[in-house]
Amino acid sequence: MITEEIINWKKPSGWIEIQTIDTHTAGEPLRIVISGFPSLKGKTVLEKSSYLKENHDDLRSLILAEPRGHRDMYGALLVRPNNKNSDLGVIFMHNNGYSTGCGHAVIAIAKVIFELKKSKSKPFKQFINMDVPSGRIRADALLKDNVLIGVRFKNVPSYVCILDGVINIDGLGSVKYDVAYGGAYYVVVKSEDVGLKCETNYQNHIINVGMKIKKAIQDDVDLKCPVKNKNYYLYGTIFTAPPNIKTNHSRNVCVFADGQIDRSPTGTGVSARAAILYERGKIGLNEKISIESIIGSTFEVSISEVKMNNFHNTIIPNVSGDAFIISRNSYFLDPKDPYANGFLL
Repeated sequence: MITEEIINWKKPSGWIEIQTIDTHTAGEPLRIVISGFPSLKGKTVLEKSSYLKENHDDLRSLILAEPRGHRDMYGALLVRPNNKNSDLGVIFMHNNGYSTGCGHAVIAIAKVIFELKKSKSKPFKQFINMDVPSGRIRADALLKDNVLIGVRFKNVPSYVCILDGVINIDGLGSVKYDVAYGGAYYVVVKSEDVGLKCETNYQNHIINVGMKIKKAIQDDVDLKCPVKNKNYYLYGTIFTAPPNIKTNHSRNVCVFADGQIDRSPTGTGVSARAAILYERGKIGLNEKISIESIIGSTFEVSISEVKMNNFHNTIIPNVSGDAFIISRNSYFLDPKDPYANGFLL
């Protein structure tokens, strides 16, 4: 039968095959590569990420872009860690390249690992250490009555770079903004200040305004990190708004990379928000707040530690959320395919 022939189809020799586990964290997708990428040169995760970008970036595009993915797909490649006492290293990938940090990916990867460990052994080690381009992150399993209900991760030191900045932007006028680091650098703007509503039916307008603000500040402001003492590149724009559910603190809508909009509250983004809120005296040590995403999903964030670094406060954010496995896939590339590198509309 034709059906049996299709079921028994085998990949022809010479075709590329990449296997993934697909997940989502608070609605934000993550495609975890488990096989099919070549060995990457480099001693550190950052060096391996650079090698991937320079030599095999077509594979990033292959699995994230259309027709296998879409503009808002996100990816992660697991590699050897930098440190002997770390469990794994992670390279983060998006529609425009690579990221230094990604909280939703950390939560998803940790959840997959904890699910696997929990199914095989009791008791199991309830934390893992990940080396990522921004530093070392610890992720802990959250259990209730021995059921895995989520992940909490201790992020890299986060801090404010610019507080109460103002810039004039064509079409928007005078825009007030903050800039903070939470594993990546974000400009943070109140949605009401630029006439935005942080709802899904306004997503195209949110993306357009977010990219406009990001570009204007990147081009016109001297972005020098007060802690690392070097110039930095803005990863995204975060719009804040009042929450839809009153028990939550606020809403966080992040536009990053090349107009990619986060379905989750953004793990590195809420870390940057926590640094701003602490600087303004709006959140205290060990105070937990819940922040919504554009679809209403939430991350919880708190600050476990504050230090002074080069006369600036640095905080240690702790971010909690949940993730779910949604599929295991094999993606193929026929060498004759004219769209081998994928495309984005």
